[in-house]
Amino acid sequence: MSLIEIKGLKKRFGTNVVLDGVDLNINKGEVVAIIGPSGTGKSTLLRSLNLLEKPEAGTISVEGKEYNLTSRSSKEKLELRQHTEMVFQQFNLFKNKTALENVMEGLTVVKKIPKEQAKQIALEELEKVGMSDRLNYYPKHLSGGQQQRVAIARALALKPNLLLMDEPTSALDPELVGEVLLTIKRAAKEGNTILLVTHEMDFVRNVANRIIFLEKGKIVADGTPHEIFDNPTNERLITFLKNINMLRTADDYVI
Repeated sequence: MSLIEIKGLKKRFGTNVVLDGVDLNINKGEVVAIIGPSGTGKSTLLRSLNLLEKPEAGTISVEGKEYNLTSRSSKEKLELRQHTEMVFQQFNLFKNKTALENVMEGLTVVKKIPKEQAKQIALEELEKVGMSDRLNYYPKHLSGGQQQRVAIARALALKPNLLLMDEPTSALDPELVGEVLLTIKRAAKEGNTILLVTHEMDFVRNVANRIIFLEKGKIVADGTPHEIFDNPTNERLITFLKNINMLRTADDYVI
């Protein structure tokens, strides 16, 4: 049985269908990257799984327990969000809390972990992401890369079944991207299950176990990095890869 099973996920904004019946299974410890053109529903897919967007249809099963993604139940929303943690493009740290306090917050408020125990967990996670020397710094005194590493530590501290990462490097200056990608790579090596939206294709090739290509709200290709980048068979995927210079020429591949 897959750790995560998503079935029939549909989302529209007005008359615009953004997700059109997405089905996706994710195994424990997998790093699954979502790629595709802008506006094709990649971020909406992540936000729907964390109920930051309310789909019109769909379910998600976590370790065999099914949740209706259209549910209005506050209890069910809270329970699902305890299984899934989001790392946002813009970090979303509490500006009036230090790096340490930001990581402790979810542990004490959501998981009701005693303060001293939460502090120890937070210290361990911040050390893993290389932020031990910035424990008492507020977000305004941290670089974008440092803020994102704190955000990743905050998410990992809660031990989610599924870590959702929505273009975690898109708001960073190019020189800061590497430190965040290295942090994500370490999280992957530790066995965390990750669903990631990113435009960093070289990183995807080297770190992801699977890649899904989303086009007009549907998954039209799903495979290993080798299958997606080196032996694509979907015409739209070939065009996409060629346009972002991941293929020398589409003529090298037979559709």
